Amino acid sequence: MSEQSKLVRGLTPLHAGALVVGTVIGTGIFLKAGIMSQAVGDPRWMLLAWVVAGVLSFAGALVYAEIGSLFPRAGGEYVYIREAYGDLPGFLYGWMRFWVASPGSIAAYAVGGATFLEATHIPGINGLRTPLAVSFIAFFTGLTCLSVRFGGRVQSLVTALKVTIIVGLTLGIFLFAPAGSWARLLPHAAGGSWPGFAAFGSALLAALWAYDGWNNMPMVAGEIQNPQRSIPLALIIGVGGVMLIYTVVNIAYVYALPFDELLSANSKFHPEGLPAATKAASTFLGDSGAALLSAAFFVSAMGALNGSILTSSRIPYAMAVENMMPRFLAAVHPKSHVPVRSALVQGGWAAVIAVSGSFDQITDYVVFAGWVFYALAAISLIIFRYRMPDAPRGYRVPAYPWLPLAFAGVAVALLANTLMTAPRESLTGLLFIASGVPVFLWMRRGSKTAATDTP
Repeated sequence: MSEQSKLVRGLTPLHAGALVVGTVIGTGIFLKAGIMSQAVGDPRWMLLAWVVAGVLSFAGALVYAEIGSLFPRAGGEYVYIREAYGDLPGFLYGWMRFWVASPGSIAAYAVGGATFLEATHIPGINGLRTPLAVSFIAFFTGLTCLSVRFGGRVQSLVTALKVTIIVGLTLGIFLFAPAGSWARLLPHAAGGSWPGFAAFGSALLAALWAYDGWNNMPMVAGEIQNPQRSIPLALIIGVGGVMLIYTVVNIAYVYALPFDELLSANSKFHPEGLPAATKAASTFLGDSGAALLSAAFFVSAMGALNGSILTSSRIPYAMAVENMMPRFLAAVHPKSHVPVRSALVQGGWAAVIAVSGSFDQITDYVVFAGWVFYALAAISLIIFRYRMPDAPRGYRVPAYPWLPLAFAGVAVALLANTLMTAPRESLTGLLFIASGVPVFLWMRRGSKTAATDTP
């Protein structure tokens, strides 16, 4: 391991696109329709929440496309926020990502994948959910350490497989669901009226969890070939493709199932229910649908797990390079050119969270805390346009400055709604971000003391 070894640009544009799609499409598309339906009480409002979440995520991707082409180096949002606002905001973002967002998401994908694998009824794995989750984290962390190009190839393969499965499921529903009906898109007998901003905001937050991850790919910008062109293309095509997939899949759920079936789908209100995707597939696959869909869920979760581990491990590395975290995390392996220590520390902490069982609570905090920094990153584009008007860019946001302002404004409105509807989770997320302030001041004081004592 050596700090003189550098990252290499081993990810092709195809790998970058696969990271966008594969990291976004995890478990939410299969699991969130139930709780969203319960929140709004009508299939049309549920579908609208998916579309609004997609448009919001796409707007964010357009903003990140320009900033990512402006700063094509490891770290993603950490770099953007630090460059725009200074060391403390940058550190607080990295603090949140390192302790909560990244390991919490990794643990959730791993435990979700183990849960889905158990549902396939493979002999001998029942009761092994936690050991399986830890083994998945260890396995994909190990793959990440081999080389970034190898990790990109794995991501491309798993992403292609999961998209094929989802397209096959959707076509099967439209072609073979025996009781499918387009009339279900009409106002539901029990609802139909506007559910209110609080209810719609809750559904929107659930959809945004399913879209979460579109911002991950720029974290490996320092390892992407031709980044000023590849980053914008991967973000725009990737997020646009995911938006199309999510919308069509949820239309298929509504087409295949009476709304009462969506209302009773698996969620925190109906923990014993089947996911909406399983119910929809069972309409034409019969009893075998549950096992087949569980296998599909497993593949999807593993793709998101691999992408999350690969991209998120670059944040501790980028922070360590700039003395925002312990320097040993800045080391890069001389042969694989991967920040192995950063990846291993991240994987170890994610495994601890998986064993503790606290990932469900953490994912509730992740979305709120993440959108605080999404809003800051969007506004940073305006700062960079002012400070760096002539800097080379591979892409420029359309409708500037209205699009980044609109994205930031909607993000703030969403945060305000979440504070009202889920105050405990929201305040916990804010308190955790704030807890990084004394740590930052302690580290800064230590670095100044070391500099003063140096002869």
